[in-house]
Amino acid sequence: MTAETAGATPASTALVTGATAGLGAEFARQLAGQGHRLVLVARDAGRLHAVAEELENSFGVTAEVLPADLTDDAGVAAVVARLADPARPVEILVNNAGMGLLRSFAENPIEDEKRHLKLHVETAMELSHAALQGMLQRGSGRIINVASVAAFLPRETYSAAKAWLLSFSRWANIAYAARGIQVTAVCPGFTHTEFHDRMGMDKSAAPSWMWLSAEQVAREGLADNARGRGVSIPSRRYKALIAAARLLPAKLVAGPPRRAK
Repeated sequence: MTAETAGATPASTALVTGATAGLGAEFARQLAGQGHRLVLVARDAGRLHAVAEELENSFGVTAEVLPADLTDDAGVAAVVARLADPARPVEILVNNAGMGLLRSFAENPIEDEKRHLKLHVETAMELSHAALQGMLQRGSGRIINVASVAAFLPRETYSAAKAWLLSFSRWANIAYAARGIQVTAVCPGFTHTEFHDRMGMDKSAAPSWMWLSAEQVAREGLADNARGRGVSIPSRRYKALIAAARLLPAKLVAGPPRRAK
């Protein structure tokens, strides 16, 4: 048994949010490759069905589609209900859905900031809480919360939200490890996905050596979760950068503001 599959029952079910593109699609692809059944969650039903069909054809697994807007109470409630269904247990939860805000806090409409906070913190908390109920009864389960290296840096409300997710994951991994639950905050740096394009960010602001592939982030994140690690920082370069950042003044590591395309 490999590190990636350790701690998971063969043909168990994994629920992945933000599953139509980027890291969510890559987590789903790698979990399907390990033989897990899937529940795919995202807003766009058409894209969800396309991803589900691709994964079913490529890996021979079943892929259930659950369209839901996770910034909306009704959408969150639908996913909570699926996680809480004892007849269809979910053994692996990947909280990946996310969004970015290009402008600074004072310039953003407060409604945008509230949706941003809800998605990264409140929604991840609600889904984790729902998943944990069944996991604790069964005595096993895995939760992966996609955070960011921004969690270690003073970078707008995105960093603040991801810092909450990092702290929560560290605590939950300690608190529930003895009961068979592994919780990991995966903290990637810049990663080639649609995330920055949707923000309208000029990606050339970050040098090429700082960019990771979604495949590497998902692979290392799944492996670290299977090993029971509370925090996963994919790649040696970002491990080194975060270690150095902890020693530097906050003003220095905050870095320049994001810029639009």
